[in-house]
Amino acid sequence: MSLMDKTARSIAEQVRRGELSAVEVVEDAFERISAVDGRPGVLDYGEISDEDKSKVHAFITLTKDRAYQQAQDVDRRVSAGEDPGPLAGVPITVKDIFCVKGTPSTAGSRMLANFVAPYTATPVERLEAAGAITLGKVNLDEFTYGSSSESSAFQPATRNPWHTDYVPGGSSGGSAAAVAAGEGLLSIGTDTGGSIRQPAAFCGVVGLKPTYGRVSRYGLIAFGSSLDCPGPVARNVGDAALMLSVMAGEDRCDSTAATLQVPDYLSSLDKDVRGLRIGISPDYMRIPYPDLQTGEVVVADLPEEIRDAILDAAQALADQGAEIVENVPMPNMSYGIPTYFVISRVEAASNLHRFDGVKYGYRTQSEFSDLREMYRKTRAEGFGLQPKLRILMGMYVSAAQYSEQYYQRALKVRSKIRSDFEAVFDPQGAYRLDTLLTPTTPTTAFKLGDVYGDTVLMQYADQLTVPANHAGIPAISIPGGISSEGLPIGLQFQAPDYREDTLFQVGHAYEQATLDADWRKIKPQVMKFVE
Repeated sequence: MSLMDKTARSIAEQVRRGELSAVEVVEDAFERISAVDGRPGVLDYGEISDEDKSKVHAFITLTKDRAYQQAQDVDRRVSAGEDPGPLAGVPITVKDIFCVKGTPSTAGSRMLANFVAPYTATPVERLEAAGAITLGKVNLDEFTYGSSSESSAFQPATRNPWHTDYVPGGSSGGSAAAVAAGEGLLSIGTDTGGSIRQPAAFCGVVGLKPTYGRVSRYGLIAFGSSLDCPGPVARNVGDAALMLSVMAGEDRCDSTAATLQVPDYLSSLDKDVRGLRIGISPDYMRIPYPDLQTGEVVVADLPEEIRDAILDAAQALADQGAEIVENVPMPNMSYGIPTYFVISRVEAASNLHRFDGVKYGYRTQSEFSDLREMYRKTRAEGFGLQPKLRILMGMYVSAAQYSEQYYQRALKVRSKIRSDFEAVFDPQGAYRLDTLLTPTTPTTAFKLGDVYGDTVLMQYADQLTVPANHAGIPAISIPGGISSEGLPIGLQFQAPDYREDTLFQVGHAYEQATLDADWRKIKPQVMKFVE
């Protein structure tokens, strides 16, 4: 059994006891990367070969020297009788939207292809201080704009380890794919509208969006500042709980980071679900979306396989003593995507103004006569299509003559979405839920190229995840089965503010109840390279 097929907790325990060296773990990790990943993403990638199409391509940058230095330091501390931390020797990957000192931090964009970060993002710094070993930076949609990881300027784009003709989801596609393929035991991603949970569902791993502010955003290259949440990607709930316990907490460098004490998330794993109230909402079992031919809103039921996975999960939890509450109304969740279209693009346009070729990043090599022309050429050449679309739309809907019609209205709808969650989680209310059980995505992973280019349809892949971002509440996606096409199905649990412990409690209980399920014995397609 490869070390990369073990849990992060077991690796850390063995390293801390001196039964396993961190260097040995890192060597095994790079062997796995060599076997399954293929060439890393680059700007001028040339032709995509048949071999490229069979590999994962999770990485943009491998940081081998850094990894071995960190591993040697962990082993030295163990030998000296010191505690190297709760993540001692655990190999991790970092979504390339986080700054890591001395490494290229590209955001998947030509605009930052030459940017080497002068400091490390707080959540990454905390992981490394806890003994984690950073293997490298993984690919993503450019500036996190997308739900498939296809928009990265660094190609080949990441592919789904379960079937490499399919997307891994996005924007944290590199993070989810790397964990699913065993190229790292943990990864840190970001979730703005579902960008951790959706790829976690597509790749059959665990992905958590914490409560907004539970994890510091310092060192994160921002997309939507009121929506962005760093969070863990892992292969099981326990490893996600361990990772969050290290990353979470207040940060003097980030005024939006919560000052609440971080609880012992691992203790949640020992609690059963007896007496917990778990809701199911019919509003999450159908998807309203615009028909671009007629302009009308069409409502489609979710695929039967996904609906059945939710009902099976509810039954498994009911068998353990949980109380299932049906027909929970969430009337405003259907407005999540239109609201997200407006708010996220206004914030994206604002955040992208800093990339102008003056202080850092790409600058046009063409001749220019003045500063304004340098700005125009730099941004035209440095940004891909998705950032340009978000700048244009963000500037439009926030303009003085349209702000009341679009942006201010979107903020009001966001409050209504928040109110829906407050009502069903209210301990004195009609439903008194501890958590809401829903699908993570309306479909399983789609094929590369099938949706890319249709920005509206692509956005609706996040229909079931984005309400949690508007509300600021925590939500987790865990594997819930395998479709008839051999692709993972994700289950989502949502909980009140700062109740990540409840999510870990319920998620772990479901994992334990399905340990012997036949679908858990199925492995990703790329595992053939390591057999």
